[in-house]
Formats: sequence, structure tokens, C-alpha cells
Amino acid sequence: MKELCIVEFPSNLGLKEPQPGKEPGVKRLPDWLWKHNLHKKLNTENVIRLDAPKYSNVRDTQTNILNANSLVTYAREQAYLINNLLSQNKFPFILGGDCSILLGPAIALKQKGNYGLFYLDGHTDFMDVSLSQTGGVGGMAASIVTGNGHQKLTNILNLAPYIKEENLWCVGNREYDDEYENEIRNSTATYLSLDALRKQGISNCIQSFLSEVENKNLDGFWLHIDVDVLNDSVMPCVDSRTPDGLTYDEFNELTSLLFQSKKLSGLEITILDPDLDATGQYTKDFVENISSTFNAAQNNI
Repeated sequence: MKELCIVEFPSNLGLKEPQPGKEPGVKRLPDWLWKHNLHKKLNTENVIRLDAPKYSNVRDTQTNILNANSLVTYAREQAYLINNLLSQNKFPFILGGDCSILLGPAIALKQKGNYGLFYLDGHTDFMDVSLSQTGGVGGMAASIVTGNGHQKLTNILNLAPYIKEENLWCVGNREYDDEYENEIRNSTATYLSLDALRKQGISNCIQSFLSEVENKNLDGFWLHIDVDVLNDSVMPCVDSRTPDGLTYDEFNELTSLLFQSKKLSGLEITILDPDLDATGQYTKDFVENISSTFNAAQNNI
């Protein structure tokens, strides 16, 4: 079993301001999860933190994206850190942050070989900037890391694409809009909306994904977990709320199967906003579920 290392990327660079003059609160997530005992429950003293550049709500004129230059700088620093951990055969358990924190790990994975990406999210995040109302990379992260979009972000260190589009599995979206969904439908990625996931069955879905990882002889895969994939009734403290979502029983079944795979190279958790969880109860429930499922799966490896 690989040695676990918690990595804190407290970034909100990929999101718009929730209201004028107020930064998105998700940058406080690592500290919030520590307060609610996630670090303790994961039972590791290995914790690394990389603070993000200063936030701005101004779009870059070249790309029309928020914080584009800062995201590039941060992604390079993230990639260096993650590359070192992977070289030491450690397992990065990353706490974001918004979904833009994927850029650095994706670059590191490309530097290491050919990897898959299981993108578990209530949205596809596979969107061109022309469709984005916010200019936030958080809503484009899956698209950008597979080489779609402006070269400033898609080709950092001349490594585009960081993840081959056909090695992306986008699972859990429930933003049912044809124009939005067609972006991922028209790609070579595998796309399973929440409805499609339930029809296929969680176990069948994960078995198909892991079989593809083996059949393609991938070096491993990365797991992206956006907490807005969870049902809105159990995880309402996110920036873009949508009805329905996975129950904890469904979420735990799915993540447990992935956690047990020796091909899993690392993971990240994003979007839970402490500002939207005044009592901390939703966070406590999430910490209990993710830590118990992860620890149980690791003990079975």
C-alpha cells in the first residue's frame, strides 16, 4: 500500500465572485476539513500545503478566463509537487479548492506517463469558454486538461493534452441541457450522466472503467471528486446547486470500488464551501463517509 500524503491546494481561482467584492469561500476547505477531523481520520502526519496566488475577478483579455495567468503559475507549482510525490510512490489525497486544481496534477500525470481520469461531478465541466457565463476554469476543467481551449492553459510546459480525451470518464452530471451536454457527447470521452449511471448500475460502470484502464495498459488513473455530485439534500453547500444527485449509499459504493483499485494514483476533493455550511453538519457527514470508505478500501488492498 502506498504511503498517504494529504495535499492542500486552497484555491478559488477557478470561480467567479458569489457577490461583488466577496471571494468564493472554497479556498478555506482544507482548514475546514481539518477542523472537522478529516486529517485525523485519515491517520497520516504527511501534510503538504501550497497556497494559491491572489484571487482576481477580472477576466484575462487573451483568453477571456478568470485568473488565467495565476492559474498557469499555480499549475506549474502544483505539478512539481505532485510529480515528486508520485516519484516517491506516495498517494496524493488532495483537498481543494475548486475544480481548477486539477490542472497541476494532470500535468504531473502527463510527465509520468499515460493516465486515465475518472471525473465524478454533478456537472461535466467539459465546456468551451464561449459557453461560459463566468469565465471560471472550474466549469471547464475536464475540457482543458484533455486539450480543449486556449493554449495558455491547455499546453503548459508544451504537454498538451495532459489526459487523452479518450481516457476521460465523465460521470454523474445532472445538468440536463442539450447544448451543455453536447460538448461532452461530441468528444471521444466516455460520458455517463446521473440517469445513465443509475440505468447501467454503479458496479457495472466501475467494472467497465477499470477494464478499460487494464486493456489500454494505462499507467494508472486519477479520481476527481466534486462534492456537488452528491444529492442536494445532503450536500447543499456548493457554488452551483442542482436538484437530485447521488445518495451517500450510491457515492460510497462507487468510491469504494475505485479506492480498492491498485491503479488509483491519487485523488482530489473540490467545491465544498465552508461559507455555506454554517453549522458544519454537512461537512461532518461528508468527512465520516469519505474517510470510513477510503480507510476500509485501503485495508482491503
